[in-house]
Amino acid sequence: MTVHALSIDPFLPDVTTPLDRCPALVLNADYRPLSYYPLSVWPWQEAVKAIFRESVVVIEEYQRVVRSSTTEIRLPSVLALKEYVPSNRAPAFTRFNVFLRDRWTCQYCGDQFKTHELTFDHVIPRSRGGRTSWTNIVTACQCCNTTKGNKTPQECDMYPLEQPRQPNVYELQDLGRLFPPRFLHESWMDYLYWDTELVDQ
Repeated sequence: MTVHALSIDPFLPDVTTPLDRCPALVLNADYRPLSYYPLSVWPWQEAVKAIFRESVVVIEEYQRVVRSSTTEIRLPSVLALKEYVPSNRAPAFTRFNVFLRDRWTCQYCGDQFKTHELTFDHVIPRSRGGRTSWTNIVTACQCCNTTKGNKTPQECDMYPLEQPRQPNVYELQDLGRLFPPRFLHESWMDYLYWDTELVDQ
């Protein structure tokens, strides 16, 4: 099916909302997010293409409407894939996933930092044969990283709070729930399980 070029309907009340503020939360076929961190979202263009490909089911919609000369459609806010995508693959070894595994916490001083204040440290320095891998990389603040320098933990008496290891995708998803993104549309909340306290009523 052809996907027509879509434009904003100027007569609708939501016309002031930028289109880039209308992403779609993407759920797997079991109605769970494909990933929590980064949260599985598609820009509106990809979401609309998936609808025309009939590869997704629309669960929730924005008030925002886009249209072509032949088609009018409300932008989806929550989509579910029709076919289940297995998520038991190994997580990518990236700087960001290392920070997530370590909860943005320096593994030497135990303080939590913002992303731009962090770096990663080779527990066994590369000059000593240490590898750049899940089992030898930890999150470190710049101060601790400088202090440790090119020494082994034994030489500087600095040991990681937790032994570095490769997490599985489920662990990273659980950790990602502790760090929700800044933008959460209200229509997403029934499908996300952030760690908010439940009130007994």
